[in-house]
Amino acid sequence: MKHQTHSATVRVFIALAPPDDAKEELERELLPAYEAYPRMRWNRIEDWHITLAFLGELPVATVPRLRGPLSGLAAIRRPLRLALRGGGHFDERVLWTGIDGDLEGLHLLASEVRSLVKECGIPYEGRPLRPHLTLARARRGGTADVVEAAGGLTSFSGRSWPTGRLHLVGSNIGRGPGPIHYRDIESWAFGAGN
Repeated sequence: MKHQTHSATVRVFIALAPPDDAKEELERELLPAYEAYPRMRWNRIEDWHITLAFLGELPVATVPRLRGPLSGLAAIRRPLRLALRGGGHFDERVLWTGIDGDLEGLHLLASEVRSLVKECGIPYEGRPLRPHLTLARARRGGTADVVEAAGGLTSFSGRSWPTGRLHLVGSNIGRGPGPIHYRDIESWAFGAGN
């Protein structure tokens, strides 16, 4: 009962997740950066994802509205072929690796997901999709670390992989002083497509 004030809402996004071997390939590439920049807030490998639509804080009661439509969308969409590639930063604060492969398909899927959210009666005012996977954030005064770490990823080129599932994800951001952790609310396998 002590978390009652937080249980009425959940922070939600819809995402894709690279398979474990693709994440492990990138993790090996990042080992020198983990050692060189220990003050950065590194995301856990199990939380790595490619956000298609960030919905923000939603009433828990509205989340079930998304299940049927997202399941239906995944079932009629073929997997996309993507890869993790290169690196960069947003405002010298957020370190990311880029996404390569079927970017046209990725943008189309994101557009369909965002339309579906609105059709479910959930307000959505998202920013344009900038395909990336967030790896770390700078701590106060640590922006130089982010820029240097991004430079170290410039030549990274991961193997390609098919997207397996569409994920509806919840996070505990704002739930306390610890790191942000994510959990699947539910996920759905992509179908064979048309």
